[in-house]
Amino acid sequence: MLRYLLRRVIYAVFILLGVNLITFVLFFAVNTPDDMARLSIGGQRVSQEAIEQWKREHGYDKPLFYNAAERGLQKVQKTIFYERSVPLLRFDFGFSDDGHDISQQIKERMGPSLALAIPTFLLGIWISISFALLLTFFRYTRFDFYGVVVCVVLLSISSLFYIIAGQWLFAKVLSWVPYSGWSEGMDTLRFLILPVAVGILSRLGAEARFFRSLFLEEAAKDYIRTARAKGLSEFVVLYRHLLRNALLPILTGAVTAIPLLFMGSLISESFFGIPGLGSYTIEAINAQDLSIVRAMVFLGSALYIIGLMLADISYTLVDPRVRFN
Repeated sequence: MLRYLLRRVIYAVFILLGVNLITFVLFFAVNTPDDMARLSIGGQRVSQEAIEQWKREHGYDKPLFYNAAERGLQKVQKTIFYERSVPLLRFDFGFSDDGHDISQQIKERMGPSLALAIPTFLLGIWISISFALLLTFFRYTRFDFYGVVVCVVLLSISSLFYIIAGQWLFAKVLSWVPYSGWSEGMDTLRFLILPVAVGILSRLGAEARFFRSLFLEEAAKDYIRTARAKGLSEFVVLYRHLLRNALLPILTGAVTAIPLLFMGSLISESFFGIPGLGSYTIEAINAQDLSIVRAMVFLGSALYIIGLMLADISYTLVDPRVRFN
């Protein structure tokens, strides 16, 4: 196990290096610092003097990868890549183009993102599994048929529709919850009810249909028929035998998604006015603040790799047959 983990860590380092390099090329080679200056200042008819001044003020006046004007290691260190991308590898996100500490902003906005993402994730998984087990219990009946139809309808509708419809019905017409906004303390709950409900509903169709397929596949195996032959109730067969053996693919997606909970939801946070990392990223894109966008892309990649490693480790806890060399 230790050798396997060490190998995965080494792979992760190389993957992060590749992500960092590709991200830098996409942000600076495709969209040059001159282009960034024009977008920030506003307009194509900007003098070259103004562009050069903006680049000096924001630290983009150096070469991208190699500074021929310097000597020794300074040829590499006095470059945009070394100053802007290398610190990301030690999770030093630096400052945004408007001078704010990105790491501090991430710490402050992580709380609202987790307050929305954790209940949506946990309740969503529980409801989807319960609904899929219910369909499996009534498999090949009219209830199962109409349940699958509901799942297909739910997954065919954009999550944006659920947000707009939910705000119109529950916030505007019924006035049960606030339209959008954020507050601290216990008052936060009334701002979270609608976005959490929308998040659960928008993912219910796809997840329940996927889980139902897993459960039906397991239900046709010999150990399930053996459990029924012993006289066990269908409830015990489903929850104590079938669910346990179907957890491996469910765990793969669930554990992988856990680190990404820190990144927040881009759409929900923006529409519901939640000051999390998702809305932070959207605001940075709108403001053309590429320092923040690059930091969030790198952070998301690192968290996703951590999630994959956690998923691999959790296999041994769920299925003792799995062993790593």
